[in-house]
Amino acid sequence: MDSIYSVNIERAVLSSVLFNPDEIEDILGILKPADFYLPAHQKIFDVMVRLHNSDMPIDEEFIRKRVDSKDVDDSILLEILSANPITNTLAYAREIKDGAVKRELATLATTIKKVAIEDEVTANDALDVVQGELYKISTDSATSELKDMEVVTNDTLSYIKKMKELGNKHLIGETTGFYDLDKRTTGFNEGDLVIIAARPAMGKTALVLNMALKNVEAGKGVIFFSLEMPAEQLMLRMLAAKTSIPLQNLRKGDMDDNQWSNLNRAFEDLNTKKLFVDDGGSININQLRARVRKLAQNEDNNISMVIIDYLQLMQGTGNKDRHQEVSDISRGLKMLAREMKIPILALSQLNRGLENRPDKRPMLSDLRESGAIEQDADIIMFVYRDDVYKERDEARKEKEASDKGEEYKSKFVNKPVEEAEIIIGKQRNGPIGTVKLDFQKQYTRFVDKENSNDAPIEVVFESISDTNKETNVEIPNIL
Repeated sequence: MDSIYSVNIERAVLSSVLFNPDEIEDILGILKPADFYLPAHQKIFDVMVRLHNSDMPIDEEFIRKRVDSKDVDDSILLEILSANPITNTLAYAREIKDGAVKRELATLATTIKKVAIEDEVTANDALDVVQGELYKISTDSATSELKDMEVVTNDTLSYIKKMKELGNKHLIGETTGFYDLDKRTTGFNEGDLVIIAARPAMGKTALVLNMALKNVEAGKGVIFFSLEMPAEQLMLRMLAAKTSIPLQNLRKGDMDDNQWSNLNRAFEDLNTKKLFVDDGGSININQLRARVRKLAQNEDNNISMVIIDYLQLMQGTGNKDRHQEVSDISRGLKMLAREMKIPILALSQLNRGLENRPDKRPMLSDLRESGAIEQDADIIMFVYRDDVYKERDEARKEKEASDKGEEYKSKFVNKPVEEAEIIIGKQRNGPIGTVKLDFQKQYTRFVDKENSNDAPIEVVFESISDTNKETNVEIPNIL
């Protein structure tokens, strides 16, 4: 039991605070009252914290007045007062924290036995409980200490030097796959939560598939959680974008000899890339976190990006209202992005309300359950194609005329390439604005507009193949 608590160490830390109350500021960055093993020590430290928060003296007399003698007798306080002075209080505090985490893990072992054997729950529900409890322990054990100005300025200088070594290249993080969008955002950076939102049929899934394709081509590992579409359908769209074979031809297997040859060459390259797809259709934040961690443990996978299609289809982890569930999910995704030091892209639906506006370009307020999502996201992008609404309007007019027995000739021209707008509605570390792309409908492919690509995409770590060249992509592994 010595490895999970030490009465002497607890006593020494409490004694150190009594003799030097200023030390409690640093200790509070590591410990909370429940981290102490002895209940009497927990109560004494809790009183110390309350005295500190009230700007009152932390001394023997003030503590005695605020603890119940039934819980803390005089002998315990005397032992604390008579403890030998220590010089490195924070080292002792970390030992207490270490023991507290081990005790929580021991308690979790009991919980595992209970939900696995005694409780009448499914295996999935039991796993959910265990993953949730383990996550609470892991986040609680991750202590952070205040950084003084010298540490902050040194870290900042190191960052500036690193950026200088990159030669002022505009792409710092993982590529978006598009020159102007990379230029506007510097790419998706580590720890970023990126929300990509649109109304149905705007092409948001196609957009993130294009982004995934560009990153796996660059040797990066991408995890794609598809909660709406089977992996095979995702693969067909990705192959259409990669090979320039129309999606409808791929679906029917209607291809000429050259197209079959191109497809075969693409499949030969698939196994060399790292794209992992989970198309189970049902997942919560605990399960997602566990699967990402598992894949990231293998450094060969080089996991550099996670994509979720889409956020509103994720399940909650308890009996909460949907707004609270979405809040927990978005916060969990942001914390996972920071923990793994990778960008996480989450697709999101938009409210129907924008359909009633003359200008249907999305705004931040159009996000479903927008409060928590808007707060947690580092970047929020909207996908908008005006031709989608023009086609609908003309179809409606045609139907209304037909119902009246009148003739109406649709003015809509179904073009193979439509202009798309990527509207950056929020960017925590950069400008907002609109980037225009072209959407090639038959290939479900977004591409840079011809006049925008005046220079090649500058990838810091690895070069990205040109869209029109043969590229490599991996068949998704269904987890």
